[in-house]
Amino acid sequence: MRKVLLAVAVMACAVQADELTTLWYQHPAQKFYQSLPLGNGRIGAMVFGGVDEERIVLNESSLWSGSREDANRLAAHKALPEIRRLLLEGKNVEAEALVNKNFTCQGQGSGQGRGAKVPFGSYQTLGNLRLTFSGSSNVVENYRRELDLATALAKISYRRNGVNFTREVFVSAPDEVLAIRLAADKPGTLSFAVGLDRPERFMIEVAGPHELLMTGTLNDGHEGKGVSYAARLRVLTRGGAVKVEKDKLVVEKTDEVVLLLAAATDYRGFAGRQLADPLAATTSDLDKAAAKSFTELRATQQRDHEQWFRRVDLKLNATTNSALPTDERLVGFAKGAADPALAALYFNFGRYLLICSSRPGGLPANLQGIWAGEIQTPWNGDWHLNVNVQMNYWPAEVCNLAELAEPLHKLIASLVEPGGKTAQAYYNARGWVAHIITNPWGFTAPGEVASWGSTAGGSAWLCEHLWEHYAYTLDRNFLAWAYPILKGAAEFYLDNLVEEPRHKWLVTGPSNSPENGFRLPNGKVAHVCLGPTIDMQQLRELFGNTARAAETLGVDADFSRELTEKRARLAPNQIGPDGRLQEWLEPYTEPEPHHRHVSPLYGLYPAHEITVSGTPALAGACRKFLDARGDGGMGWSYAWKINLWARLGDGDRANKLLASLLRPTGVIGISYQGLGAGTYANLFDAGPPFQIDGNFGATAGIAEMLLQSHTDEITLLPALPTAWPNGSITGLRARGGYTVDITWQNGKLTFAKVKSTVGGQCVVRYGDKTKTLDFQPDEVKLLDATF
Repeated sequence: MRKVLLAVAVMACAVQADELTTLWYQHPAQKFYQSLPLGNGRIGAMVFGGVDEERIVLNESSLWSGSREDANRLAAHKALPEIRRLLLEGKNVEAEALVNKNFTCQGQGSGQGRGAKVPFGSYQTLGNLRLTFSGSSNVVENYRRELDLATALAKISYRRNGVNFTREVFVSAPDEVLAIRLAADKPGTLSFAVGLDRPERFMIEVAGPHELLMTGTLNDGHEGKGVSYAARLRVLTRGGAVKVEKDKLVVEKTDEVVLLLAAATDYRGFAGRQLADPLAATTSDLDKAAAKSFTELRATQQRDHEQWFRRVDLKLNATTNSALPTDERLVGFAKGAADPALAALYFNFGRYLLICSSRPGGLPANLQGIWAGEIQTPWNGDWHLNVNVQMNYWPAEVCNLAELAEPLHKLIASLVEPGGKTAQAYYNARGWVAHIITNPWGFTAPGEVASWGSTAGGSAWLCEHLWEHYAYTLDRNFLAWAYPILKGAAEFYLDNLVEEPRHKWLVTGPSNSPENGFRLPNGKVAHVCLGPTIDMQQLRELFGNTARAAETLGVDADFSRELTEKRARLAPNQIGPDGRLQEWLEPYTEPEPHHRHVSPLYGLYPAHEITVSGTPALAGACRKFLDARGDGGMGWSYAWKINLWARLGDGDRANKLLASLLRPTGVIGISYQGLGAGTYANLFDAGPPFQIDGNFGATAGIAEMLLQSHTDEITLLPALPTAWPNGSITGLRARGGYTVDITWQNGKLTFAKVKSTVGGQCVVRYGDKTKTLDFQPDEVKLLDATF
């Protein structure tokens, strides 16, 4: 590819960027994590914006290798009594060896991120759409590449050889296509070749004078046929000509071209389109879309996107740094330039990503949402159940996108049947369980290594999202649907509680505090344990929520009483000798004092059994834990800590973590302790590598600084940073079926509006002041600075 010379300057751009809703750049992307993400919940696209060659990475959310498998060890439960005996005797290392021998999954590659060629599978790229332009090495002027978050449109514009070129790209959910319009302002000056490709397992066919077809079948993990796919591209021109050259189409001497791409698979699982014939589906999608003009397609897509995006509006002050291109803006902020509006842009980007990667009827957002450029996506692009997929959906309820959590709810429901088999095989127990990782094939077994794969709380954590959806919406029909899932999870944990000998507490085991280890008194390091703090917190939450659900629905009184009785006997939160909240039953020392996970603080956030007002001693122990664990970590770890400090009422510390997360990085690091962690040029979270959970977690954290509702009160501005003295937010949701708007100046509340969707009574708090409000359904109450 010839070198492109870019003559760029901020003043060369006629249109100034919207500091709150626009990402923009003065050069094409060179790397995946510089390109612009688009999506409709199923079809994803990453737009590079090249001048000589445009590359658009394509994705389809159900394009997974692998297949259903029985990864359970059917006789594993026979080893359980001995594993527990060793743990009760303090022989954790010996118990861990027995877990590795008898209590892991069958097969390899799943949790180690090598699933592409084994039955567990991997989420994979659909391929690349490449446009190779006829041109020259002349200087490119006025180059601009932008992404409008408010309308989900990517646009590239530049001037070359006296011609102004533009590209507009979007992905439509209503019309199920990727649409691209290329235009030049002088007749006959637009010429290019268009092709499709993929790293492996693909065939290209010229399906007509204006159409390309890419097809293939992925590995099922047994060297057989797995998911089949089709990507079909159609070229619609105004003037000029289209000809075929080998496996490409060549567009010659036109001034406007529309490209439409449809994609489909034959995946038939718990969600998705359930297609038997991807070839026919892509033809049908293109025929319907091609019957509309580009303007009509765009208008329909924009209305669809805006119905979600316009629900919430955050405004924070812009500065001179805010007017810079996004990559330069990140650098300026990292060097100390004030830019409150950058937090608002990041917040809007997180909401945008959820809208683009998770739609009702589809699969949930995975570790990379729906965007991946590889065959072997990092960590398989799967759903990790020890924080990651849950973090993806932390913003859904509070940011007024509750319907977009439906794919997660359907994933949870899909794990009940396979999780019941896992519960029988490993624990000889009722109910269902999912451990630490899952995929579209219903994987629920432990991971393949005891040090992380024994984490048994995945299903309990998932069930929190079912209750939270009810808590925000008070949708009784949803609760009736979710209750059997909650009950099955609770039954499993009831059957697996054991009594520890010293205090007679009920504890889980074997288990892990996710991915962390501890040092025994003899100096040896172990990971497998009884009753880690996070398990106990999750079970108190699950048992309590399930009992409340039963009471609300008027069912299972005896079961509810059992949950309440067993809940009272669970091992409590403990404050260790150093004043920190304890991570394990014993005050073990840690081989990694700055470990990326902060699992024992689950009870502070996302749960809420620990609060500053209700349990001040435990809240203080959480603060000491966070101080000792440090402010480093992976991108998603920063995001979790933002929420934790917000719950502790420390907005400045939360904002400090947000600033750390926003550090620009362009190189994938190898350290989990901060090197390379931060934000890529396109605002993707740098774990590293790219993991979208950090984007979603920080989005929830920004909302948590401005509104909290977990203590049976609606708290306004509970953790407002001093760096955000003026601002407003509209449309946030609070538990109990409320929508809240807030305005503040000079760090003080000036106005709030609370709307109840279902009616009832609530207490609103601002600082030390409270006000009790009574509502009729859909009634609005206004509050001013006097409260």
